[in-house]
Amino acid sequence: MCRAVDLHQAVLAKNDATAHTLRAGLTARGTTVVNLLSSPGSGKTALLERELLLARERALPVAALTADLATENDAVRLARSGVPVKQVLTDGLCHLEAAMLHRHLEGWLPDGTRLLFVENVGNLVCPASYDLGESLRVVLASVTEGEDKPLKYPTAFGLAHLVVVTKTDIADAVEFDEAAFRANVEQVNPGVEVLLTSARRGQGAGALLDRALAAADGAPVHAPVMGRCQDDVAQGHTHPHVHAGAHHHAHPDHHHAGPGAMTPTCS
Repeated sequence: MCRAVDLHQAVLAKNDATAHTLRAGLTARGTTVVNLLSSPGSGKTALLERELLLARERALPVAALTADLATENDAVRLARSGVPVKQVLTDGLCHLEAAMLHRHLEGWLPDGTRLLFVENVGNLVCPASYDLGESLRVVLASVTEGEDKPLKYPTAFGLAHLVVVTKTDIADAVEFDEAAFRANVEQVNPGVEVLLTSARRGQGAGALLDRALAAADGAPVHAPVMGRCQDDVAQGHTHPHVHAGAHHHAHPDHHHAGPGAMTPTCS
């Protein structure tokens, strides 16, 4: 068990280093990465398609990379927006990693791209542990998934810079309790903004794009408590922690305190 945990830690440490380099390189060329995480069927492709259309209408240079285990269905949908889109097939891997993203961006990402939206594999467990060099991490949940989603997936929601609720047009039909959802989000990630959206009716249209542009312009991004705990660990403070709710271990490298590998619990 210990050897397996050590190997997993080595993988995460390597990913953190790659993400740090990728973030620096993209920032230098003026590109900000937005990492979109959600469970399957949350409606993130529909929302992203609408945001990409708005970006094109505003003449904003954006691009999108979407990842799935199989099929290019999402890329076909997103390409209807008219912006550069690339599909990544992970061949069974349940998440993207920084090295994978870097490899697929080489020779493809157009010069001058202001925002790169990365639609991660539909999964709220594995992707939460991997920093992709993003400057904005967004976690989405539809009204059909239940108000307790943030409590069931505290790592994903706890490390988010922004939380987006989708499919609000059917909130009444499924008896979605917005107040309860917000309270649960606040419990795992105090102070994070929660946006309400409906791709079908246009509620919240452009809000995600606006938040991404603000981050690209250097506006302060929400600092999750879990992320601040990572900073404490990096500075030599000791807190108990758990990675992705699975194993207890120490991380060998916390110099990069992005939204990546660790999920400390502040004492």
